[in-house]
Amino acid sequence: MPNFKQKIFSQYQTLLQDKIDIYQDLIHSLTNDAQNDAKSSAGDKHETTLSKLHIEQEKIANKLKEALEQQAILTKLDIDKVSDQVILGSLVKTNHLTVFVGTALPKITVDNQVVFAISPQSPLGMQLMHKTINSEFPVNNVTYKILEIL
Repeated sequence: MPNFKQKIFSQYQTLLQDKIDIYQDLIHSLTNDAQNDAKSSAGDKHETTLSKLHIEQEKIANKLKEALEQQAILTKLDIDKVSDQVILGSLVKTNHLTVFVGTALPKITVDNQVVFAISPQSPLGMQLMHKTINSEFPVNNVTYKILEIL
């Protein structure tokens, strides 16, 4: 049976894969729309439609690239590694929130606990990295205390 940290990791992997699948489907759909429009249209209206489709395709392609980069970061994390200090892949319980250190992703709820995935480059992530249990530090006028590192 997966532990709490494994459940969180798995849920984030699923969330990212779902995002990637949606973006890929959207790009495929826009490509088909552009091909169909090319067959049936002519003139300025056709050029405007193709231009809009291309711009939308680029936006989605950028989102897809970001999601793939986040997935690559997650894939490299060793969530089974045990450390007495916060490292990439750590699940950290503080007096204010629970964070998974890896890459910035939406908050999720696992076993009725809210978890935030943060990047080590975020303000909170930079403060957390290499800290140990009972360490205290301020971020945005809030003092955090590390209660547990998983």
